[in-house]
Amino acid sequence: MLADRFTLAPFALFVDHLRLAGDEGDRSRPIRCVWHVMSAAEAPLRASCGVTVARTAPLLDPRTLDYVVVVGGLLHTGRGVDAATLDYLRAAAAAGTKLIGLCTGSFVLARAGLMQSRPVCVSWLHHADFLREFPGHPVVADRLFLVDGDRITCAGGAGAADLATFLVERHLGHAAAQKSRQVMQLDEARTGEMAQPHPPVGGDVADGFVRRALLLMEQNLSRPLPIVQIAARLGLSPRQLERRFQTALRQQPAEAYRALRLRYARWLLDTTTRSVTEIALEAGFSDCAHFSRQFKALHGVAPTRARGQGGARADLAGPRVFD
Repeated sequence: MLADRFTLAPFALFVDHLRLAGDEGDRSRPIRCVWHVMSAAEAPLRASCGVTVARTAPLLDPRTLDYVVVVGGLLHTGRGVDAATLDYLRAAAAAGTKLIGLCTGSFVLARAGLMQSRPVCVSWLHHADFLREFPGHPVVADRLFLVDGDRITCAGGAGAADLATFLVERHLGHAAAQKSRQVMQLDEARTGEMAQPHPPVGGDVADGFVRRALLLMEQNLSRPLPIVQIAARLGLSPRQLERRFQTALRQQPAEAYRALRLRYARWLLDTTTRSVTEIALEAGFSDCAHFSRQFKALHGVAPTRARGQGGARADLAGPRVFD
């Protein structure tokens, strides 16, 4: 079930896993699993990118289905689905059909009253949006997807592929799940507990110039930009930028930039199997010894020891990491 202005990538990744796992060979025959694009209306369903998808079935009897998957759309363009869809989801829940919310599909399930007292997994991008709409509801934004019995919520994006792999393996076995990923040229599947790619920082910084500078830094971690170049791109002198950083963060721009790169390095240690040398280079340090000293100064532990200690995951609601 596709919400208005639904996100195309999660839908495509999820369905293509079924397509590839459901066939013997590569002829897209639905031999081992079947899927439908359901809608109460006959009009095509429009994705957020403008692509339209035609329904393949009306609202089917939910008792004949193993899962009903809701692919969410843009949050700020209305409620996303009509009353008939919400009623159908409630009927599906009453029938015991498992419900999945992909991307902001979790919002749709919550609006239908079907996530009461259940934790919901959302993207870090929508963490604050969810809490604004559902104050006090248990919500997580530090993992890819969350399985809670007959309710499954997924942060979306590439995580939809990992959820699809999980479900295919559950029902059709490891070989079918691996086949889908191999044909789609995807790396090893991630479990639901694995961290979402780290969010951008600076969302709670009041100074707009500092926020923009942090975004530039965030987008250039492997090859750090000179501070003078960042200042020039913002139309400031280096001294003006330094004063703004000092007021907003009580740090110099170079210190904040280094903290961002070390934070990124810690995330790579927690979520990948890359070597310390590879991570140092990825975080913009050409000298591994210098990287190790800086890492230990910030995190209190050497990079080689940090990996075994687990998460230094940032609070995904968006706090500063520069203090």
